[in-house]
Amino acid sequence: MAGIFQRLFKTGQAEAHSIMDRLEDPIKLSEQAVRDLKKDLHESLQSLAEVKGIAIRLNKEAEDNKRLAADYERKAMLLLQKAQGGDLVPAEAERLAREALSRKEEASGRALEAGQQSLAQQQMADKLQSNINDLKSKVAAYENDLILLKARSKTANATRKINQRLANIDPSGTVSLLERMKEKVNEQESLAQAYGEMADTSRTVDEEIDKALKGSASPKVEDSLAQLKAKMGLK
Repeated sequence: MAGIFQRLFKTGQAEAHSIMDRLEDPIKLSEQAVRDLKKDLHESLQSLAEVKGIAIRLNKEAEDNKRLAADYERKAMLLLQKAQGGDLVPAEAERLAREALSRKEEASGRALEAGQQSLAQQQMADKLQSNINDLKSKVAAYENDLILLKARSKTANATRKINQRLANIDPSGTVSLLERMKEKVNEQESLAQAYGEMADTSRTVDEEIDKALKGSASPKVEDSLAQLKAKMGLK
């Protein structure tokens, strides 16, 4: 039971170290920072679009009221002209002209107010656009820094591994594994040689006789050899 709890403790400790490593990883932190900046940039672009939309709508409202005010002024002039020409009673024409001019003033007031609000929204949009441009530049710069940081990290990691090998540091036990394998091969080769020697000593007497006779010359060859010796005067 104690061993189980000890293993669980070691597992939890390893996971905690892994989490801390991830939290302290500058690349991961930089990636998160860039993601946050991009999110801010996206939200800022949405706000800019909304502000510009308001400015456009207010400017349109101001222009519409300007045209309406001009139209009321034109109508008041027509009413006075009709009265002068005898088409309308002067009193009635002046009453209607006053109403037209009153509505002209209202429209002019709305046009002025909408124009001022539109200008304020446009100024806000210009300021927001400037901030967005700065944010875009920062995001681009941070992304470039992040790419460079990743490349440097990979290079440093590869260099560290190579230097470990050159310094005969063998954390994975590769050298010891090769040494054990070499010992195993030597042992197998020695065992094979021993079995070969045992096979040579286990031959029967008949096999030895056959082996000795295997290279003997035939009787015909022996006769030819005797005749040659006699001819040469050799014993």
